[in-house]
Amino acid sequence: MRIPEYIKPGDTIAFSAPSCSCASEPARSMMHDARDVLIKRGYKVIIGKTCYLEDGKGIATNPYDAAKELMDFYLDDNIKAIIAAGGGELMCETISHVDFRKLKRAKPKWFVGISDNTNMVFTLATLCNTAAIYGPVVPDFRIPLTRREEDTLGIMEGKIKKVYGYEKFASPEKGYLHLADHEKYHLDTPKILHNYLPVKGSMQEVQNMPINMKGMLLGGCLDVLANLCGTRFDEVKKFVRYKKIIWVLEACDLNPMGIRRAIWELDEAGWFKNTAGFVIGRPLTARQMEIMGVNQYNAVYEPLEKYGVPIIMDADIGHINPNMPLVIGAYASVSAYNNTIEVNMEC
Repeated sequence: MRIPEYIKPGDTIAFSAPSCSCASEPARSMMHDARDVLIKRGYKVIIGKTCYLEDGKGIATNPYDAAKELMDFYLDDNIKAIIAAGGGELMCETISHVDFRKLKRAKPKWFVGISDNTNMVFTLATLCNTAAIYGPVVPDFRIPLTRREEDTLGIMEGKIKKVYGYEKFASPEKGYLHLADHEKYHLDTPKILHNYLPVKGSMQEVQNMPINMKGMLLGGCLDVLANLCGTRFDEVKKFVRYKKIIWVLEACDLNPMGIRRAIWELDEAGWFKNTAGFVIGRPLTARQMEIMGVNQYNAVYEPLEKYGVPIIMDADIGHINPNMPLVIGAYASVSAYNNTIEVNMEC
């Protein structure tokens, strides 16, 4: 696995929109604020043209142009890192025009993005043997920086190897994003981890018992991964053959049934054959939902209990803030105890 070089003051960071852009307010002002934050930190910043476009469907612009800018930035040796402008819905159409063979031969650089950007973060790891960060997008880097953004920059700068979970999270039903006043989120709900271990042949939730796992971090948004499964971008079965994998998964639009079907699909495709454990983020749509006896928990642990590995659920990953930035493709040790979690990465 290729870990990109650390960035340093004087280096150039590019903003690009392979998924959605920052064309409309308040996202445009937030993007400019993020640029100023990084410039003040000592970096040069290039804002790609796609960041100002919104003529696409589910993404900023037509997929060919979005892919071309992404490729041009990645292959430009003067650019040391790329941060995605936002999430979205149809970045899968963008990567249809990305030449991953060229990216595999290119000098690795940091790519940072979450949600729909799984299309790039995950494929960089599995197709190009290049680590990338599943973490914040451009508007998140505006003032005030939270621990999430500081940790992300710290990873890129080589100053941070370990990230920690949070005591509370921002409940989406209370409107954690207040874009008008540029607040990021209110941490108003205590975080409770649900940890599962195999006990006497079945998965059972455990308390007051430490959980530890070691392996390569791999995963992202389950909605996207299920979509990639079985396409020409799916070389996962070959990739995981000789590696112990810690699967990091979170869901956005999927309800509990959708999560269970997606887990079944990836399982049947052979993705989980060599797993060391699972870290499951707080789901957005499926949170506190039950359909015909299926909820966000048994949608995961029941089909996966046959592997006999630990499962940590409701971790600080995904669409409900805050979330820990994780280096997909890095070897890591993950430990959890009661409601605490930490990830120590080799990156």
